Amino acid sequence: MDETFMKEKPVLPLLLSMALPMVLSMLVNSLYNIVDSFFVAQIGEDAMTALSLVYPVQNFINAVGIGFGIGINAVIAFYLGAGDHAKADMAATQGLLFAVIHSVIMTFGCIAVMPVFLRMFTSSETVIDLGMRYSVIAFSFTIIIVLGVTFEKLFQSVGSMKVTMISLMCGCITNIILDPVLIFGLGPFPEMGIEGAALATGIGQTLTLVIYLVIYFVRPIRVRISRQYLISGRKMALKLYSIGIPATLNLALPSILISSLNGILGAYSEVYILVLGIYYKLQTFLYLPANGFVQGMRPLIGYNYGAGEHKRVNQIYNIVLGMSGLIMVLGTIICLMIPGPLMSLFTKTPETIRAGETALRVISAGFLVSAVSVTSSGALEGLGKGTPSLIVSLCRYIVVIIPAAFLLSEFFGPVGVWNAFWVTEVITAVIAFFVYRRSVVMDKNKLTKAGSGVK
Repeated sequence: MDETFMKEKPVLPLLLSMALPMVLSMLVNSLYNIVDSFFVAQIGEDAMTALSLVYPVQNFINAVGIGFGIGINAVIAFYLGAGDHAKADMAATQGLLFAVIHSVIMTFGCIAVMPVFLRMFTSSETVIDLGMRYSVIAFSFTIIIVLGVTFEKLFQSVGSMKVTMISLMCGCITNIILDPVLIFGLGPFPEMGIEGAALATGIGQTLTLVIYLVIYFVRPIRVRISRQYLISGRKMALKLYSIGIPATLNLALPSILISSLNGILGAYSEVYILVLGIYYKLQTFLYLPANGFVQGMRPLIGYNYGAGEHKRVNQIYNIVLGMSGLIMVLGTIICLMIPGPLMSLFTKTPETIRAGETALRVISAGFLVSAVSVTSSGALEGLGKGTPSLIVSLCRYIVVIIPAAFLLSEFFGPVGVWNAFWVTEVITAVIAFFVYRRSVVMDKNKLTKAGSGVK
C-alpha cells in the first residue's frame, strides 16, 4: 500500500474504508456487552447490581489503556505524516514500555481498593461478595487488556483497520460463546457463575492480543518496536503523555460520573443504580459505533495535520460529525419506541422496567446533540490537542452534569438525574463547537503568519 494514501485518496471513500471496519467491530463489541450482561442478569439482580458497581473501575482500566494508546496513535500518525519514521518507531517502542508499567500498577491497585469501593455504594454483603468475585478475575487480565489496546492503536496508526476489526471481533465472539458455557457450566465445564463471566471476558481479550502479535510478527507494518528506542530522550515521553493523559482523563471521567450518580440515586433506591447500569450497557450500541467513526478519523486527521493538509482535516471532521449524528438519531427513535423491551432484557421486575422506561425516554433527548461533543473531542485528540479535548470531556462528565443531577434530583427525584443528561449534552455541544473551531482557527493563523514571514 502507498504510504501517502492517507492524504491522497478522496476523503469520503478513505474515511469509510478506515471507519467501517471499526464500526463493525464496535457493533460486535456492543453485542458482547449486551449478551454478557444478559447472562449475568440470569444469575439475579444482585449480580447485575454488582456488575454495575464494578463497571466504573473497569472503565478506569480501559480508560488508561485506551487513553494512552490514543496518545501513541496520534504521535505515530503525526510523524508518519511528516515523514519521520524513526520518531514514529520511537513513539511505538516507548509507548509500549509505558503501557506495561501502567498495567502492572493498575492490576494490584484496583484489586486492593475494590472492597472499600464497593462498600461506598452498597451495604449488601451478597452484592459485595459478587462484585469481589468478578473483579479479582477480571482485573487479573489488566496487562492483557492494556497490551491489546496498545497494539490496536499501533495498527490503526498506519491505517490497518481490518486487522483491528478481525482481532476485536474474534475476541468478542469468543467471549459471547464462552459466557453461557462458563457461567452455567455447559458440557464438561463447571458452573462458575459470575466468575465465569469474568473469565470469559479475559479469555476473549487474550485471544485478541494473540492475533495482534501473530500478525505483527508475520506481516510487519511500517512502525516497528526496537530496543534501541527503549532508553531515549525525555521529549518523546512528554509528547506521548501530553496527549495520553488528557485522553485518559477523557475516558476515565465516566467512572467518576457513574460513581457520583450512583451515590445520588442510591439515596432513593438501588433500583435506580441498576437502571443506570443497564443504561450504560445499552448506550454502547450508540456510542461504540460512533466511536468506530472517531477511531477511523483519528489517524487520518493526525496524518493530514502533520502533512499540512488542513482542508482535508475539516472535511474529515464534517463527515464524521454527520455519521455520528445519523447513529444518534436512530438511537433516539429506538429508545422512544421500545424502552420496555430493552429493559426487560436485563430484569423481569416491573418496578425496575418502569423506572428504566422513563430513564431511556428522557436521556435519549440528548443523543443527537451529543454527536458534536463526541466528534469534536475525538478530532482534537487526533490533532494532538489533548487539553482542549479534555475541556470538552470535563464539561460533559463532571462540570455540568454532576451539579445538574444533584440540583434537579432535589426538585424531581431520580427523574431529575435523567434530565441532567440532555441538559448537559446541549450545554457541552455549544462549548465543544467553539473549542474545536477556536483550535482550528489558531492553527490557521499560525500558518498564515509563518507563510507571510517567508520571503
